[in-house]
Amino acid sequence: MTVAKKMQEFADNSSWIRKMFEQGARMKAEFGAENVCDFSLGNPDVAPPEKFFEVLTDLAECDTPGMHAYMPNGGYHYVREAVAARLSNEQGVEIGMGDVLMTCGAAGALNVVMKSLLDPGDEVIVLSPFFVEYQFYVDNHEGVVKVVPTDDTFQPDLAALEGALTEKTKAVLINSPNNPTGQMYSAESLTALGALLDRAGENFCTTIYLVADEPYRKIVFDGAEVPSIMATTTNAILVSSYSKDLSLPGERIGYLAVHPEMHEKDLLLNAMTLANRILGFVNAPALMQRAIAELQEETVDSSIYERRRKVFCKVLDEAGLEYVMPKGAFYLFPKTPIADDVEFCKLLQEEKILAVPGQGFGTPGYIRLAFCVDEKVIARSADGFKRAVVKATE
Repeated sequence: MTVAKKMQEFADNSSWIRKMFEQGARMKAEFGAENVCDFSLGNPDVAPPEKFFEVLTDLAECDTPGMHAYMPNGGYHYVREAVAARLSNEQGVEIGMGDVLMTCGAAGALNVVMKSLLDPGDEVIVLSPFFVEYQFYVDNHEGVVKVVPTDDTFQPDLAALEGALTEKTKAVLINSPNNPTGQMYSAESLTALGALLDRAGENFCTTIYLVADEPYRKIVFDGAEVPSIMATTTNAILVSSYSKDLSLPGERIGYLAVHPEMHEKDLLLNAMTLANRILGFVNAPALMQRAIAELQEETVDSSIYERRRKVFCKVLDEAGLEYVMPKGAFYLFPKTPIADDVEFCKLLQEEKILAVPGQGFGTPGYIRLAFCVDEKVIARSADGFKRAVVKATE
């Protein structure tokens, strides 16, 4: 075999999101894109803020020497200062420039974190439902993923999580607002989680890091505010990107930040800075670093997603599907009317509707619906959902 066995296994069991995206491409070619309701991919369609284009134009016209040269592996100092200033206000702790590294998106940041933390066999706990590629990021660095389910409302189940902790646990990776559920973990549950990890670390004579993946932090509804992860434990690591809140997923620009009072912080930051280079990223894109330095207070208009949520919930209500109202991001995660979520997705495809099975996120019996599409597409799907539910329950 010319391909590594592990990669062949990964390819054979690759992301359901991509599988459905590819199926969508085939259906659109056959039936016409205007006749397919594609809710498979979380690709933000809301335009970036107008200021982004103004900043980008100015940068494109700038011919200052060194504009596109190598920089420190952690990123430009002034960019990290801008990010740190915003994070200090957001997190309620004084984060300095040296506590922040610029990365190639949140995915790059997570790989940097895992490369820096994990020895072979170390365990990382993820809470299901979860973004499937977390498993690959941990495996990239010889770690082992342990999946712990959340409760019926997709909040952390602390008793189950405590039972999963061992002396090999190196980190707990959370995502709030969550992909695929749109749920936001409460301040109370995060505070309890941080305290639990600190106690467990003392008992095992180790450090258990709480890693928060927060690319949807600014896309929240009903006036909600995402709690500070830095308030929960000094062993907190925050990773994020501008893929969702500025609608720049293709530009691959993100960052990571560590708690300023973390024990052996400098040792970890040195490892992360080296990882940023030797993993092949070298440094985050120069042009995008310069751009986001001027866009720290900008965000897309999340009210657009909030309106779509309302339209979609009406569609699901009329079809008789159960769901927990999302508090952020741009996903709904309804329960399927039959146990086999893959089979229900097939019934939806008969109605030219594309959804992702919940088993692709570690939680069978649900489907993920991304509402980063035009409201007309959502409204057009209403009758198809009704028919699919009827077929499933006949």
